[in-house]
Amino acid sequence: MIGSPGPRIFDLDFFFCMPVKTQRFVAILSVVLFLAKMLAWGLTHSVMVLTDALESIVNMISGFLGLFSIILANTPRDTNHPYGHGKAEFLSSAVEGTLIVIAGVLVIYEAVQHLIVPHELEKLNIGLFIIAACGLVNYLAGKYVEKRGVKNNSMILVSAGKHLLTDAYSTVAIMIGLTLVLLTHNKYVWLDSGVALCFAVIIIFTGYKVLRRSISGIMDEMDNVLLQEVIKVIQENRQPQWVDLHNLRVIQYGSLMHIDAHMTLPWYFKVVDADREIHSLEALIRSNFKNQVELFIHIDGCMPYQCKLCALPDCPERQQPVQQQLEWTVDNLWVDSKHGKEVVV
Repeated sequence: MIGSPGPRIFDLDFFFCMPVKTQRFVAILSVVLFLAKMLAWGLTHSVMVLTDALESIVNMISGFLGLFSIILANTPRDTNHPYGHGKAEFLSSAVEGTLIVIAGVLVIYEAVQHLIVPHELEKLNIGLFIIAACGLVNYLAGKYVEKRGVKNNSMILVSAGKHLLTDAYSTVAIMIGLTLVLLTHNKYVWLDSGVALCFAVIIIFTGYKVLRRSISGIMDEMDNVLLQEVIKVIQENRQPQWVDLHNLRVIQYGSLMHIDAHMTLPWYFKVVDADREIHSLEALIRSNFKNQVELFIHIDGCMPYQCKLCALPDCPERQQPVQQQLEWTVDNLWVDSKHGKEVVV
């Protein structure tokens, strides 16, 4: 059973939906902030300000990549992409992570150069004002974008929001460093490069985390948190006729949640009965997760050795009494084998 199709890439309504509008806002804002920070760097010649500006370059590039990816990720599947285009989000995040790491390396290079050949900073008061304004805008925008990302189950928006917040927090420290240099009349100008080096390490670590998460998505690494949430919902709403569940796979591509599983039902159920149970499971997932859901369920008929796990009352074909219904967990649901052959403790 396949969930409802996603928006078409040329659907004007989709171009004005909340995720796209939010990401478009991020992209435009990144250009404005980049130009402001470059102005501040041109006035002050500070490596710390350059650090902020380089982060804005990353924000700008990833903002437009994210806008393209969020549109592509939500286009419906086709013959060339039977599982949809959701992995475009992971590719976009991978590029973003790579750019963040490169920015960190460039900051280290500039900071070391200025440590070897120090120079006085200029017009720090004007530079501080510009950087402070950019930091405040980054913080407010980051909170807004992250909230929208969580609401719309968009990894791109959540990543963009966190990146904006990280940028805002680093701006605070940069402002502290610039203030110290200003108050000491360039006596401790080495602080400019020292603070920049510290933030370069933080930037590189942030890039690594974004890159690591993206590679995990591209490689279809299991999202254990999501898997546990799905299993909890199914276990708490389990029906007696759902004798067994195994070979469960849960993957999220953009706003699409893809679920594969083998469900064991009483062997004497008709096709219409099995279809009803699949619809029931899909409705359960949809009601608890605000996603499009694509459900591929393979139906198995129950075996005599599973009677001891089956809680279906008044089963006309029961061959042995119920001993204990197996509690479904991450450890036993991913296995590609029917339960019941083993001894239940």
